[in-house]
Amino acid sequence: RLNELHDRIAIQEGDLLNSAELAEVVKGQDAIISAFGPRLPIAKGDANLLQRFALALTNAMRRTGVRRVVVESVAFLFKNSIMPPAYLLGRLFFPGVVADTSSMERIFSESRLDWTMVRPPQLTDKPFTGKYRIADGRLPAFGFTISRADVADYMIKAAENRLAVRKVVGVCN
Repeated sequence: RLNELHDRIAIQEGDLLNSAELAEVVKGQDAIISAFGPRLPIAKGDANLLQRFALALTNAMRRTGVRRVVVESVAFLFKNSIMPPAYLLGRLFFPGVVADTSSMERIFSESRLDWTMVRPPQLTDKPFTGKYRIADGRLPAFGFTISRADVADYMIKAAENRLAVRKVVGVCN
């Protein structure tokens, strides 16, 4: 899908924890889509990486007047998910990721930005299908996986069409 959008998107390299550098990149943009996240296993120095990123990005967006942001989070934060038991699994196996991601989401939710949190379950490298399920405030039942390409598709649509503004959305195949 990025090929369709190549003249409408900008991909920049830089320091995602530097608010001034981010401000230069986000200035003049209609929306920001972030799929930034830690690599596993997480190094000790990256313990609060997402929280630091959220602070830098929200400050940069506030300074430049850009309001729309769609952020990839994790399904581990859905406390009401029974099948799969995402919250239990996250707390048990990835407590650092859960804590850091919770802090990141809190920073965005307390901002005045038009944010959307997209919480996928396990990401796969399977090809784009365009067939995925979404639910406000929860992970759809039996939502165990989703391809990165399908998550990207939803995030682009959410940014373009102002879907789920100031909401948390579960997305899965």
